[in-house]
Amino acid sequence: MMNKQTMTGAEIILAALEAEGVDTVFGYPGGAVLPLYDALYHNKNIRHVLTRHEQGAAHGADGYSRSTGRPGVVIATSGPGATNLVTGLANAQMDSVPLVAITGQVARGLLGKDSFQEANISGITIPITKYSYLVKRVEDLARVIHEAFHIAQSGRPGPVLIDIPKDVTTERAEFVYPPVMDLPGYGTCPAPDEGEIARALELIRQARRPILFVGGGVRNAKASPEVRRMADILKVPVIYTLMGKGVVPDNHELNVGMVGMHGTAYANYAMSHCDLIIGVGVRFDDRVTGDLGSFAPDAKVIHVDIDAAEIGKIVSCCAPVHCDAKKAVGRMVELLEEDPNLPDITAWHDRVTDWKKDHPLVFDQAPDGIIKPQFVVSRLSALTEGKAYVSTEVGQNQMWAAQYFQTDAPEKFVTSGGLGTMGFGLPAAMGMQVGLPGDVVVAVAGDGSIQMNIQELQTIRENNLPVIIAILNNRQLGMVKQWQELFFDQRYSHTLIEGQPDFVKLADAYGIPGRRVVSPGDVDEAIREALASGGPYLLDFVVDSAENVYPMVPAGGSLSNMLK
Repeated sequence: MMNKQTMTGAEIILAALEAEGVDTVFGYPGGAVLPLYDALYHNKNIRHVLTRHEQGAAHGADGYSRSTGRPGVVIATSGPGATNLVTGLANAQMDSVPLVAITGQVARGLLGKDSFQEANISGITIPITKYSYLVKRVEDLARVIHEAFHIAQSGRPGPVLIDIPKDVTTERAEFVYPPVMDLPGYGTCPAPDEGEIARALELIRQARRPILFVGGGVRNAKASPEVRRMADILKVPVIYTLMGKGVVPDNHELNVGMVGMHGTAYANYAMSHCDLIIGVGVRFDDRVTGDLGSFAPDAKVIHVDIDAAEIGKIVSCCAPVHCDAKKAVGRMVELLEEDPNLPDITAWHDRVTDWKKDHPLVFDQAPDGIIKPQFVVSRLSALTEGKAYVSTEVGQNQMWAAQYFQTDAPEKFVTSGGLGTMGFGLPAAMGMQVGLPGDVVVAVAGDGSIQMNIQELQTIRENNLPVIIAILNNRQLGMVKQWQELFFDQRYSHTLIEGQPDFVKLADAYGIPGRRVVSPGDVDEAIREALASGGPYLLDFVVDSAENVYPMVPAGGSLSNMLK
């Protein structure tokens, strides 16, 4: 415990952040946070990354958190500054990302009076955060910050907002850290229940067509080693959600790929014909299940999840295991390693292998034809040897990246899954590169989504972050246009974009070099040039506008009935 000393509220905030191990915050100043920014001026231990929009700051903190495993921190002023965080907070909530957002508020005497730049941000964000504070006493600041970091990281992670009136940051109080914390509702997860584990293992012994189905909860629990070990022991095919990509390396012999609306055909067939789903850290959301009435009709379900509310919420469960994925799967692995009664599933493997041979992911790239977007992603993957950290925007670019970018760890693939936020990928890549200065970070984007937060090119340039920005430029809002083509009789209402900017000139205006690529023969050279540049680089790939993302399960359709 530190010695008691008197500090301003702003100084207490920074001292508490330092005590929590925070070395980087993302933010944008304004009137209600001026005392905090004045304290930052004198602080030498916390790096502040000035973004060009508060939404960019929230997504930057999100990308930082997902790639480093540490909570992201974002600061915004009151009113519009705070409300500009809403999309970023909702995005983090949907994908279970630990963030702490600190917002300024009008002085206490002005609350509730429609004061200049007043917005009830603590109320606005109640549905999209794990918890939301309004701190009215300087004496409570240290405790609230300590609680916020605990809440953000405990159980199922998520964002926490702390709203602080301006005059609270100027008052003084004694600083004691860590303060006493009493949060019985946010305790650590207990050891797995042995009865639940026994029931799950019994189902595994009985299964002849099992699949291991993994999602973002594995990433959050840092349970990839345990999951990989379980897969190896059982020799079980592994299927993943978009958020579970990388839990088992994409090149692993047991990896069957992503399941769902744009999953691989063989993953969807395996899910549809299995007799046991070992679900770990998954939500069974609509993009995964399709029509619930036809989803895995012969399968019993083991569901391991830290959040009891998810178990049985969508898919009926025979063996619930309410526990942290690392603890639960770790215990299963201990028992499986000594189990002589594991099933022989050779015939099931042969069937899955046949599906992989008969229904591969394919695209046809003519040497002298229009560039296929899948070709760009596959070459980015190959030339970075699958070791790059990748962020995506949302839409077709996201699905092609999920299908063709090979990765070997879940923190290396960062995307907006639950909320599907266009404009996420560029600032997320910025945050990833801040947290991982020695690694290669690639932002895969569409020409529509890149423009939603394109102002963060300035943040990338200002901080000389060597992010490779790869735009799959098909001159349209590709995923929406794909739906219009398939389900709305080709009525392309406001999705074919005329007058797109010259992205290379736009990058140059921000001081970032770039290159426009129109020939398949130039793709490799352009990627190598970007990787060798040592700084940020924008690649504008002019790709085939007729190309769609396949396979595709129509919304509400059966996984076994795909468009290919």
